[in-house]
Formats: sequence, C-alpha cells, structure tokens
Amino acid sequence: MLFFTQCFGAVLDLIHLRFQHYKAKRVFSAAGQLVCVVNPTHSLKYAPTRCAAAQASTEQSILPPCHHHEAVHDPQLVPCTCPLFSCPWEGHLEVVVSHLRQTHRINILQGAEIVFLATDMHLPAPTDWIIMHSCLGHQFLLVLRKQEKYEGHPQFFATMMLIGTPTQANNFTYRLELNRNQRRLKWEATPRSVLECVDSVISDGDCLVLNTSLAQLFSDNGSLAIGIAITTSKVHSPEAEM
Repeated sequence: MLFFTQCFGAVLDLIHLRFQHYKAKRVFSAAGQLVCVVNPTHSLKYAPTRCAAAQASTEQSILPPCHHHEAVHDPQLVPCTCPLFSCPWEGHLEVVVSHLRQTHRINILQGAEIVFLATDMHLPAPTDWIIMHSCLGHQFLLVLRKQEKYEGHPQFFATMMLIGTPTQANNFTYRLELNRNQRRLKWEATPRSVLECVDSVISDGDCLVLNTSLAQLFSDNGSLAIGIAITTSKVHSPEAEM
C-alpha cells in the first residue's frame, strides 16, 4: 500500500505539471513563445550567503595581518551562483553552466523570447524559481525569489543575470512582462553579471518587484507567467511601467 501510495502521488504530480504546461502553451502559443514550467526551490533556513561571507572576509582584512600561513584565493574563480543553496563549489566562469545543470538540475531554454511559468506561488518565503536562458550566444540566469523584506510582508523579486562579465552584460537588455486580465506590467533593464551577488541586486531593488496583492492580479491558480525577451543594446536606466 505504501508503494502504491507513493507511485500514485508521483503520477498526480506529473499530471498536475503537464496540466500547468498545457495551460501555459494554450495561452502563449499564439505568440510563438517557448514555455518552461518552473517548480519552486524552498529553503529550510537562510544560511550565511556568499555575499555575507565576502563582506566578512573584507572586514577581516581590515584587522592587523595574521602571521599564520593562509591559502591564496584565485580571483578568477566564481562561487556557485545558485541562490538559496549553501554550495561550496567554485570554478571558472566557463564551467558555471555545466555546474548549474549537473549539480542543481536547472533547466535551460533556448530562444529570443520564452515564457517562465512559476508554480506554487503560495509557498512561504524564502523560495526561489530558477531557470537558465540561452540566447544570442550567451547564457542568462533568471531568478524569481519570494522573500520577506519586511517581517510578515513577502514580496516577489525577479532579475536576470548574465553568466559572463559585467562588460559583456552591458551589451544586453532584458524585458520581463506580465500580461493577464487586461493588465500589463513590464520591466526593462540591463542584466547584471553573475560575478555580482543576486542578494545584492534584490537588496538594492534593481529588479522587478511585486507585492503579494500585485502578484495575485497576474497569477492564475497559483502560477505566475513571466514573458522574457533579450536583445542587444546600449546601457540605459531601468524602467517599470504599468
């Protein structure tokens, strides 16, 4: 009975996922956009983030020099860019994509315009929805995070990070668009590099920010569809319009 119950639950989850994917395809197929259903990654507790660790390291460097021998950190190594995971991995920029795909099982979608369908928006914070987007010869990391910036008031933060250098990131513009029930919300900005910390981007508010009531206006049965488009362009200031 236990085996049957587990198998039946897995089948129901698969049917639910296929149903969500079918609904998204039905809505966006007319625009010729690829749809990716993204399940949430829920964090048990916030571990010290890579940003916090880097800040602590900077603060320690102010102290008098220690006479013990210390390992020299290679500045070309990039820490794991997957949010909500206290992953100790470090590697060169060229192998970040393979690490994210193999270790964290993050899907990658190709195309100039895609639809990011985040499921189970009701889950408590902190929760992340993550996908990689391959476009224009580069790979981008889209992060949608539900986080309490103020206690008891969760918000949704969506940002696009280029798996590349800040100089390369300045050559692109990304657009996130929500469109439902005769309402449209669009955010357009220059992506940030994964060499910067996604926590800093969210703390600065340099991303699409939705409060709970606004997210509910654009959600459908607990899922939020975000249209993504990437183009090459000059650097310009981000803007949000509704």
